[in-house]
Amino acid sequence: MNERFLHGGNIYAVNPAGKEWLDFSANINPLGLSEKVRRAIEKTIPQIIHYPDSSGQELKQAIADYYGLPQEEIVLGNGAAELFYVFFHAVRPARVLLPIPSFSEYERAALSAGGKIDYYPLSADHSFAVTIDSLLEALPGHDCVILGNPNNPTGKLLTMQEMTRLVEEAKKISTMVIVDESFLDFCRDEKTHTMQPFVSQLDNLLVIRSLTKFYAIPGLRLGFAAAASSMVRRLEENKDPWNVNLLAQKAGVAALQDYEYQQASKAFIAREKNELADSLADLPGIAVFFPSVNFILLRLDESLPTSGQVCEKMRQRGILLRDCANYPGLDGHYLRVAVRSREDNRKMVVSLGECIAT
Repeated sequence: MNERFLHGGNIYAVNPAGKEWLDFSANINPLGLSEKVRRAIEKTIPQIIHYPDSSGQELKQAIADYYGLPQEEIVLGNGAAELFYVFFHAVRPARVLLPIPSFSEYERAALSAGGKIDYYPLSADHSFAVTIDSLLEALPGHDCVILGNPNNPTGKLLTMQEMTRLVEEAKKISTMVIVDESFLDFCRDEKTHTMQPFVSQLDNLLVIRSLTKFYAIPGLRLGFAAAASSMVRRLEENKDPWNVNLLAQKAGVAALQDYEYQQASKAFIAREKNELADSLADLPGIAVFFPSVNFILLRLDESLPTSGQVCEKMRQRGILLRDCANYPGLDGHYLRVAVRSREDNRKMVVSLGECIAT
């Protein structure tokens, strides 16, 4: 893959430390696999001799019940990333506005369908916050704009009111708005930020969610999008009918019904992200962008080793961090770390402190 679009560390590579990796490069729920999900997967294994349900009826019903959406406004994806590609190949917007830094698959999906990308750079001096007034000024002439909410890797989060204004103004000039809410499940107050309730009213809105990150099933791949029923039909016509495998469908149903796991995960992240952010902020030469969910963006002082050098030093210790040098809008002074257990977090912070001091 083009280095420009590389993601986190490679856990399949040999660990120089001779043990299992401590992976802080992937933003996955540190509580791991829910026991209810594990049992659902194990129970389903004998059924994989059959094709999965191409309509995903049971999973769609579980999503509808959990998120309060009509089934006709739901389309299933083999992870959230697939749905970006499905949208761009189905709709083919010619000119796309992309606030940066942001998740690289937005750009990669748009380019794969022949779209032209116009960057909208966000300022580090303002913590990479999106100003709606300024974004609206840049919007005319664009067929589509993509926003992560919370944004990856910055963690910035816009309110429902801010997003609604953006989508309503975009509708007036026939601009499609894609909102990636892949990390919003980690927020205790997600209902004050999600745009899902507005998809039936605003047909220029597509809201994408990942279920793999919050429920720690990235190896299965699972996500969904909410949109007006007309857009859902269009997306369904442009995807593989069996794009979500049987194990993923059953895992998704079990996950969405595991209330105890959901509450424990939100509470864990709310507590540990602040603890980790404070510990990192105590390291000399590191600026911390306050986290909203389960990952933290860091800036290294120019007097310190570069992000690539730090990541390599940490890798030699068996710890993977996300080097953000290949994010448009960032440079070789930025790192992203995931929130893991208290013990893992402390080990990472100690090692990071040692690596930047040498």
